[in-house]
Amino acid sequence: MNTYVDTSNIRTFSKDVDEMELIWHTDKEDRNIEVLKGKGWQFQRDNELPLELREGDRIFIPRHQVHRVIKGETDLKIKIIHNG
Repeated sequence: MNTYVDTSNIRTFSKDVDEMELIWHTDKEDRNIEVLKGKGWQFQRDNELPLELREGDRIFIPRHQVHRVIKGETDLKIKIIHNG
């Protein structure tokens, strides 16, 4: 099973994803994410406590910052805005 489905700039994580697939990682460029849908999911930066993701939230992730998402109760759908 893939960790997520990527359609254009919309990424969907299944509520059935194996938590072991949601690994700490970095991105090669700055990006903003907007939470479109999802319940119980969390976003965590390295050395910080997790933040609950709510519909409408926007989060800036600087390139090379270590982060992960933590599985929730429903599917998570986010919009990714690349900043170059």
